[in-house]
Order: sequence, then structure tokens, then C-alpha cells
Amino acid sequence: MTTTPDRQSQELIVFLESPASYPHRPTEVCVIQTHISWVFIASPFVFKVKKPVNLGFLDFSTLEKRHYFCQREIELNRRLCPEIYLDAVPVYETDSGFSFKPPGKIVDYAVKMKELPHGCFLNELLEKHLVGEMEINRVISTLHRFYQAETPMPKIEQWGTPEKLKISTDENFTQVEPFIGKTISPAAFEAIRHYTNQFYELNENLFHERIQQHRVLDCHGDLRLDHVHLTPEATTIFDCIEFNDRFRFIDIANDLAFLAMDFDFKGRSDLGNLFLRNAARELGDAGMLKVANFYKCYRAFVRGKVESIQATEKETTNSGEHQKQAACYFRLALGYAVAGAEPLILVVMGRVGTGKSTIAKRLASELDWPVFSSDETRKTLTGVPLTQRTPSELRAKIYSARMTQKTYRKLLESGFAAIGSCSRGRRPRLQPRNGVILDATFSTRALRKFLRDECKKANVPIQFIELEVGPDEIKNRLKLRDERTAEPSDARLEDFEKLNTAYQPPTELAPDLIRVSTNASVSEL
Repeated sequence: MTTTPDRQSQELIVFLESPASYPHRPTEVCVIQTHISWVFIASPFVFKVKKPVNLGFLDFSTLEKRHYFCQREIELNRRLCPEIYLDAVPVYETDSGFSFKPPGKIVDYAVKMKELPHGCFLNELLEKHLVGEMEINRVISTLHRFYQAETPMPKIEQWGTPEKLKISTDENFTQVEPFIGKTISPAAFEAIRHYTNQFYELNENLFHERIQQHRVLDCHGDLRLDHVHLTPEATTIFDCIEFNDRFRFIDIANDLAFLAMDFDFKGRSDLGNLFLRNAARELGDAGMLKVANFYKCYRAFVRGKVESIQATEKETTNSGEHQKQAACYFRLALGYAVAGAEPLILVVMGRVGTGKSTIAKRLASELDWPVFSSDETRKTLTGVPLTQRTPSELRAKIYSARMTQKTYRKLLESGFAAIGSCSRGRRPRLQPRNGVILDATFSTRALRKFLRDECKKANVPIQFIELEVGPDEIKNRLKLRDERTAEPSDARLEDFEKLNTAYQPPTELAPDLIRVSTNASVSEL
């Protein structure tokens, strides 16, 4: 996998950055770099040059290949925007330097396009809060016509089978391995890979049903917010994949999932979910929603990979920003694998001393979800400093049944508030949080029933994880608490028998309860 530009490419970039190089003499040239192209905005035109790279999933390493894929880019994109893509323009090397005019040796090609007006790209409209159901439906209608114009063919539809899809997902995992520990944690990487491969096994019939329904077509392949342009007069969708047919020969659910994922990434999962629901209805494809989260996970993982690659390129000047973006995309992919796109309350529960707070905080870090602790909530409600052990004369009152009920109610209210502020788009942010973690013993059936009943009323899914460890280890951990400071929990070794006896095993939660032994390391857990 090579990404380093040669000297000729560097000189060509300097030429294309200069307004004087262009026959129409623009006043300025703005440059945008991706991991595979340089884009030069020379109003009223845009010139796009492919980097001479071989990344495995694409190969632009020779002039002939770049010329071919320039022509393919024009041909394929004219399906959705015939007026925008103009020509593949040769760049010549002459005795006095580079030129768009012959004579001379052709050293590269640029795709020449009409410039689209600024301020009207979907990502720009989103930032200005100008995207609603009307705009979403315009995009869906345009894509519906596009899909209807494509002819299902066996050579395309074969790419909808799990065997063919695994070529792309396995390739992604291989290409992300060098970034483990840098932009993605080992635990997140393994979790996403496990989710992906398990989904293939459990849903093989679903993939074949999609093929039989002719849902696998020659699609766009790179349906992102910044590739959609809306004006009162036109809906323009551009910049489809040209460099690898298997990235376009996909399920329309895969195609649409990219745009939905982009909405989610911008903190607008409300719009992402609306987009998929309305698309499923207009296309008469209810089955789309069964595979949407799988494909969104795939899309987020791909974006994490792309940002990771860009961070390593020598000519990249903002490597740290690309690394940050990559980490956000990988966390989003992990969120899809864990919870899909809907809100989830994840409860980390168990006996005292089983490591609930440690595991809850680590999960919160991996998923970028907020975590709410019953210990901290109880002390906040009663005015006790978080790192101070509650005085013995106050414990009976603070740990009364009444205060416990109040604590758990506040814990749940905090969780609902965090989910609501994200899922309804009230707090747009770089990385959406579509779940929260509650850290508490939930030691009685009554408390667990309260939580389940309230979540049912709110139509919010809930998942319990019970941590388990032997009594001797619990005693050792409680003993060590006396030697530590900044410990929110009041429980100590002398409380073990009382707390252990009061704990009611959550047998009523089976088979949906996840039980985990906490004897292993935190990373393994």
C-alpha cells in the first residue's frame, strides 16, 4: 500500500495551485486534499487530479490508469448529474513547464467540472439548521429515480452475497490493523469484527432475499452529506465511486446507510433515522431497515480507515485532526455494533466490589457515552462530597429505602435526559451519543422492575450486564478501599456480609442478562 507522491506530482500541484496556470484566469485557486485526490477550485470550474497511489482497494499508480478512471468518473457521475462533469483534461509537460495546452508530453489528467454554488451542500445546510423532512424527501426522490433507472444484473447482484461482502469487510479489517492502539482500541476492533462476521452467519438468508428482490444495483457508493447539493431549482448528487466496481455494486440499503451514518456522525440521528424510514417507505423496501445498522457500522468503519490513512500521509498538515476524526468514526462504528442507531441504556450491575465503576468508565470511554453512578448520585443528592466517606451517623438516613428509591429515580432521569438531548438533535456534536451507562448494584428485584417498567414506558431498550467475582476477591478489594482516596463508594470490608446477603440475584432477567466474570484484566473484559 503506497501513498507517497513523487517529485513530478509535487511540481504538478504547485502548477495547479497557481491561478495563472488556467486558461480562464481565475482570481484564486482553493485546494482540497483527500486521501486519493487533489481538488482545485478555480471558479467557475473545479479540477480534480488523482494521486499516483496504490492503496490496494484502488490503483492510480500509472498515467494510463489515472486517465481510465478519470473517464470512468465522468461517465458514472453523469448518471446523476449530467450537466456537472465536463471532460478529462490533459496536462502537458512542455519545455517551459506544465500547461493545459499542447504541444508537449501528457503527464496527467484532471476531471473538469462545473463549480456548484457554496452554501448549498447538504453538510452546509445542516450546519445552518436548514435540513428537514422536505429536503430529505427531495434527496430520496432523486435517488429513487436513479435506482429505478439501473438494471439488475447477475454480475452485479453476486456482490450482495455474504461471501462477496466479506471481501470488502475483511479488507477493511486488514487495512485498519496498523492503526490499532492509535485510532482504534484493540477491544473496539475485535468487537466490530465479531459483530460483522456474526451478522453474516445469522442473516445469510436475509442477504439472499435482498438479491432476489433486486435490491443490489450499480449504486453511487459514496453517498455523503458533502456530495449532495440542494438549490431551489435542482438536487445534485455527485462524486460517486469510480475506482472499484465492487464499492458501487451494492445493496441500496448499503448506499443509503452512508448518508444516514453521516447524519448520525453530525449528531443528527433524528434526521438519519427519518431519512431511512422515509426511503424505505418510498422505495417500498421495509427490509432495508433490517440491514441498515450493519451497513452503517461498515460505513463508519470505512471512514475511520480513510481518516487514519490520511493522518499518515506525508503531505498531510493536520494529522492530529485526521486521527481525531478517525477515532470518532471508529467509536460510532462500535456504537452501531453494540446498540444500533436507537438509544440504549446499558446497566453495569452486580454485588459490591465486583468492579462496576471501573468497567462502566472503560465502556464509557470506548463508546463515548456518559456514565451515571448511583454512588455519586446518592452523595450529590445528600450533599456529601464525592470523595469523602459518609459519616457513620448519617449512613442509616442516606442508605434508607426512601433515599435509595430517590437515588435510582434520579439515576434514571439523568440517563433519559442524556439520551433525549442527543436522539432528538438538541445538542449537535461531532460524535453522537446514542446510549448511556448506569453504574449501580441494582441489588433488588424491585429496583430492577422499576427500571424496566420506566424504560418500557419511554420505549427505550435496556441491557443488563452483571459482573461476577468470588467472595474472597470481593473482600480483598473492599479491604484495599481503606488505602485509597477519592473513592465515591462507602462500602468497606465490614459491610460485606450485610450487602452480600441483601443482594438478590437477577434470575428474572434471564435469558437477556449478560454475565461477565471480572477476574480478568480490564482490557480483556
